[in-house]
Amino acid sequence: MTTYQQYDEIGEAYEGFKALPLEQYAVVPSFLALVGDVRGKSILDLASGTGFYSREFRRRGASEVLGVDISGEMVAVSRKLEETDPLGIAYEVGDVAELRPFERPFDIVLGVQMLSYAPDIATTERMCRNIHRSLRPGGEFFILNQSPDYRFDGPTPERYGFRCELTGEQIETGPKVRLTALLDPPVSFVANRPRREVYEDSLRAAGFRDLAWVPVTVSEAGLREFGADYWSDFHANPPLEMLRCRA
Repeated sequence: MTTYQQYDEIGEAYEGFKALPLEQYAVVPSFLALVGDVRGKSILDLASGTGFYSREFRRRGASEVLGVDISGEMVAVSRKLEETDPLGIAYEVGDVAELRPFERPFDIVLGVQMLSYAPDIATTERMCRNIHRSLRPGGEFFILNQSPDYRFDGPTPERYGFRCELTGEQIETGPKVRLTALLDPPVSFVANRPRREVYEDSLRAAGFRDLAWVPVTVSEAGLREFGADYWSDFHANPPLEMLRCRA
């Protein structure tokens, strides 16, 4: 099964991920804070899934948002949500490795769990070059991905709603990983876990600068809801990490 076919099968269930504790109290607030004030800015949301961040940033004042995803089913769900609650967001099917040129460059590009689907380093670099071309000079690229330092023999994120396991297969960029969202029923998909230098070297080769890794942190709401002890496994072995850079 190809990368996008597995997401075609997930479809609307993907929206349920955002209700799991890891997403609700750590990932989403951390990524929103990383991107910051988007008022008046144009945003290209790559691997946009069902459009969660597209909608969130449009509501926060982005002037224009385009969501692009390789999965036709994901784009169909996004468009259905746009019809239900029109925000003026456009969605299209597209492969970041073959990203079309845009009429105008964007101020911000988002890549949530995107570069981990490149099958090799050459494709990772091509994706980064296409993204760089899509940004205005000085525009920012914000990335959320599995932490390159996550220890598969360490504390797991299961109590926060996710399971993360090695498949036993290794590719050029790093090991393949099976991620399972512990919904009812559970939803699993396979991704790659690139090494840190794969991200850094590919981004720099594409012309990006000011690379900075940023940890995902637990929100005040998460600490209030569950208490600090509940998050000890997360802090001992963070499953996700963010990265920002500039064109």
